[in-house]
Amino acid sequence: MTDPRPIPRPATVLVAALVDLGCVVGFAAVGRASHDEDVLTGLLITAWPFVVALAAGWVVLLAWRRPTAPIRTGVGVWAVTVVGGMLLRGLTGGGTAVPFVLVTTGVLLVLLVGWRGVVRLVSHRRS
Repeated sequence: MTDPRPIPRPATVLVAALVDLGCVVGFAAVGRASHDEDVLTGLLITAWPFVVALAAGWVVLLAWRRPTAPIRTGVGVWAVTVVGGMLLRGLTGGGTAVPFVLVTTGVLLVLLVGWRGVVRLVSHRRS
């Protein structure tokens, strides 16, 4: 049996991946800036575990098949990004204080699932 959904265009997949990356890196940059820390120097230190986990989430979930799906892709990518990012931070000596975990979980949920929800809403209104 074949999948009735159309195959997404490569440009759609690329844009979705870049939006996800921008959400993760942007969140890390805002977090560093809000704590009066050096954004550019510390950005890589803060963002890399979550960027690696984000990439893993894309691979594990085959996110390129439905890159803009809020539930199937967005929730899965969010969960892998948060759990994987926190595990990598913890294993490499980064902080995993409860407030950081809670804020990261909530903000990345809104960002990684939220933009997909907006895309879904706009596309349904157009059709």
